[in-house]
Amino acid sequence: MKIDTFGVEMWMNEWETKCAFNLAETCVESLTINELLDITGRNEADLSTLLPLKMTYGEIKGSDRLRNAIAALYCKQSDENILVTHGTIGANMLVHKTLVEPSDRVISIVPTYQQHYSIPKSIGAEIDLLHLREDMGWLPDLDALKKMVANGAKLIALTNPNNPTGALIPREMLEEIANIARDAGAWVLCDEVYRGTDQQGQDMTASMADIYEKGISTAGMSKAYSLAGLRLGWIAAPDELIEEVMIHRDYDTISVGMIDDHFATLALENCDRLLQRSRRITRGNLAHLATWIAREPKLSWIKPESGTTALVKLGLEMTSYDFCVALLQEQGVMFTPGSALGMEGYVRIGYANNPEILTAGLERVSDFLSRH
Repeated sequence: MKIDTFGVEMWMNEWETKCAFNLAETCVESLTINELLDITGRNEADLSTLLPLKMTYGEIKGSDRLRNAIAALYCKQSDENILVTHGTIGANMLVHKTLVEPSDRVISIVPTYQQHYSIPKSIGAEIDLLHLREDMGWLPDLDALKKMVANGAKLIALTNPNNPTGALIPREMLEEIANIARDAGAWVLCDEVYRGTDQQGQDMTASMADIYEKGISTAGMSKAYSLAGLRLGWIAAPDELIEEVMIHRDYDTISVGMIDDHFATLALENCDRLLQRSRRITRGNLAHLATWIAREPKLSWIKPESGTTALVKLGLEMTSYDFCVALLQEQGVMFTPGSALGMEGYVRIGYANNPEILTAGLERVSDFLSRH
């Protein structure tokens, strides 16, 4: 099977260990195990509960306790509708492999996480791209979507909150998308890995799995929950799809690690505390980033409403790749070039890292911009 190179991951693999200020990071500042224990009201003594844990495969679909904790993040899901995976990236891969066959039509928004069009393309599907537009606040053009599905569609793929723009599709628009999909008999896959990081309110972003009977939501522990090292994600979907995904999952997953399952359960049973920390970091950092961008005449943006990333337009006579490489080499600051996302002329800034790193890194970017 041939597949396109993954632009963002290739960039991250090449540079993220070589920078001093990683402003390409998309996870809310990662937690240590000690910090996780502290936030959840435990201490080091609680680690003793792991000592008698026998290192078997564990429960194949994920432990009952973990799947119940995941189901509680939704309005209409039960543990039977949840399947644990190797990260959100594994969840997305399994959904595409399960649903998509050669010659199927798949509609994906762009920009988005590249999985959602490159995987179905590698399977032999016909890909239709719904381009998000800055003048529409990076939200989907539903009239354009209706015209696309008029020719039939097997799957519509979204990311909400969006990576890289930080746009947030409101519930009313998600319901309209569900209606469009329903008329076409299409599934809707919504990658919701940034769910829980909205800039306003304390509620969770509306989930497609709760809205639409053929809605599929994927998410994981990496972004909003600051635990990327667990490599644990999940699929929330109708029972019949979960059973079909299990057939594929038997070939490439079997189960997730028991220790990953244990700590993910501990985190999600205390999700309010983790999300409160994440919102404090993302809201404070985005306010600082907004103030900084307002002072930089060579940059412009649509301010994110959720997530951990912003798509920023460059007003320079340089390609986004050349800009980012020069910035790394001269200042040690890492952004992601828009070219890696199919968005030349832009850069993606991750603003959920340690506030001190963000502040110091942006100061260096200002120095760079003043000389170019």
